[in-house]
Amino acid sequence: MRILVVEDDVRLAEVLYSGLRAEGFDVDVVHDGLEGYWQACEGAHDVIVLDILLPSMTGYAVATRLRADKVWTPLLMLTAKDGEYDEADGLDAGADDYLRKPFSFVVLTARLRALARRGASPRPRLLSHGGLVLDPGSGDCSVGAAPVSLQPRERALLEVLLRNPGRVLSKDRLLAAVWGLDGGGEGNLVEVYVSSLRRKIGSDRIATVRGLGYRLLDPDA
Repeated sequence: MRILVVEDDVRLAEVLYSGLRAEGFDVDVVHDGLEGYWQACEGAHDVIVLDILLPSMTGYAVATRLRADKVWTPLLMLTAKDGEYDEADGLDAGADDYLRKPFSFVVLTARLRALARRGASPRPRLLSHGGLVLDPGSGDCSVGAAPVSLQPRERALLEVLLRNPGRVLSKDRLLAAVWGLDGGGEGNLVEVYVSSLRRKIGSDRIATVRGLGYRLLDPDA
């Protein structure tokens, strides 16, 4: 698996390079936002690790420009900016995941593997199913004509469900796709966020398939 690391802290970039290489990844490192953008456009990378505070071009700008140019390589923002609005801005700009510094290297590698499994599939501007609409870019969501306010993880979970309408998704798959976790008894995390989503979009839109997982439904079908 080939990883592009865009990080202007040279010492941290070296640590990431050495650690990821030790885990068996092929790693390219650049220290500048604009150079990272060009490398992402031209290189065949499986995942991009992107800092936010970069010279030449911020991580937000890199992510936004890549998605506008239809570069769909999975992107993880790795940054010291730890506010919930910072995370929301990163996800809205086009990032697939967000990890705060300081971070666990075990969690980082698990999330990179999860993003690589997701692959570089195109993200259409609007996802919809049965009157439920989500704009993955802006984060805007609505049910019928009524807007729905979602937190970043709720939005990420709903996006996974909307990309797989009618399909049963296991808790482990949702954990990997939304949180970058490989199971390990964290299924209650999915339950909490599914419950929260049901309150906001309607309890009849997400069905529990006992022993298997969850499925997004069209209540009018």
